[in-house]
Amino acid sequence: MFVDHVFIKVAGGDGGNGIVSFRREKYVPLGGPDGGDGGNGGSIIFEVDEGLNTLLDFKYQRQYKAERGANGSGANQIGKDAEDLIVRVPPGTIVKDVKTGKVIGDLIHNKEKLVVAKGGKGGRGNVRFANPQRKAPRFSEAGEKGEARELELELKLLADVGLVGFPNVGKSTLIASVSKAKPKIANYPFTTLIPNLGVVKIGNHQSFVMADIPGLIEGASEGIGLGHDFLRHIERTRLIVHLIDTSGSDGRDPVEDVKIIRQELSKFNQELAEKPEILVATKMDLGCEENLARLQAAYGEMIPISAVTRSGLDELLEVIVNKLAELPKKEIAEERVEITPEFIDEESFTIIKTDDGYEIQGPALEWISRFDYRNFEALQYIETRLEYLGVMEALRNKGAEDGDIIHIDEVEFEFIS
Repeated sequence: MFVDHVFIKVAGGDGGNGIVSFRREKYVPLGGPDGGDGGNGGSIIFEVDEGLNTLLDFKYQRQYKAERGANGSGANQIGKDAEDLIVRVPPGTIVKDVKTGKVIGDLIHNKEKLVVAKGGKGGRGNVRFANPQRKAPRFSEAGEKGEARELELELKLLADVGLVGFPNVGKSTLIASVSKAKPKIANYPFTTLIPNLGVVKIGNHQSFVMADIPGLIEGASEGIGLGHDFLRHIERTRLIVHLIDTSGSDGRDPVEDVKIIRQELSKFNQELAEKPEILVATKMDLGCEENLARLQAAYGEMIPISAVTRSGLDELLEVIVNKLAELPKKEIAEERVEITPEFIDEESFTIIKTDDGYEIQGPALEWISRFDYRNFEALQYIETRLEYLGVMEALRNKGAEDGDIIHIDEVEFEFIS
């Protein structure tokens, strides 16, 4: 089964918790804190596998969660980091964040990797909070939550040559004749419901990848028929081979067919209309010389073939190979979807006036949820840290007064100037 568009959920593993521990040795009085840090949670990483050409696996598994890091322990022992979860994807996979709509990755090259959900950092043990004023801290830090997000995956096949044309013009028959691909072939429209890839070998040293794109119809650029589902697969081909049924067996005019297909490509993406194109007149075994002459008069050079009798196939393959040799092999990176860098100001926060005081939000304060604010020492640490970050000063500038309630995530405390 071919699948080229899915939605999934991913979550990095939580960081392990730091712990509160003190040395308990017979001959070491007041041994001091020795609580170790928690290990980091595993990240979820996409890795390109050139052996894949479908997103089928994601149809049956929609959620991916990495393991959490191990908790720290006494004697300053750090918890073990969790292993990253490697998820394999086919080349040509575009990764979007559903919430923001932004493209976060365009994976093309074999073994290329992309971190799609970061694991949380391990929490600090109490030994990390010791200082000359706080020699025996009785609090620690919980592990950071792993990053969680919903992703949209879209696959655009990578092929040198894309076959286009109306349904039933002979694309599947052609790719079956010149490669080892075995597409389903029958004499009715939309036999091909999925793109087929075939490797065409010429002699001992030359080869190219050909994609049999499902038949287009008028209105495909607006999503009619198979429409957008498969037009995307032509976008990364270097060369378009446009097949025209010269027999007119489906009651269409071959000359008009060329015009319609070109219009649909142009409407969907103007760059498609500007790609190099080879026009191929198919089904010449049915005696279509009159229509061939009309096509040549309207559009110039035309390669007549019959995939059934194999007439003209060698000439067609020679023209394709020569054309591909002329085309500069653009770096795929030039054709990548534009990726908007994600920038998070980790020092930013926002103060909002509420009925009973103020609520503070922002990346600069996400660490607060990792402490047990019911622990008096931990709360003291939080307040000291807020002063250092400039939060308390910002509250004073906003007009905060003694007794106002300050809300930060689940933490709630009275403001004291």
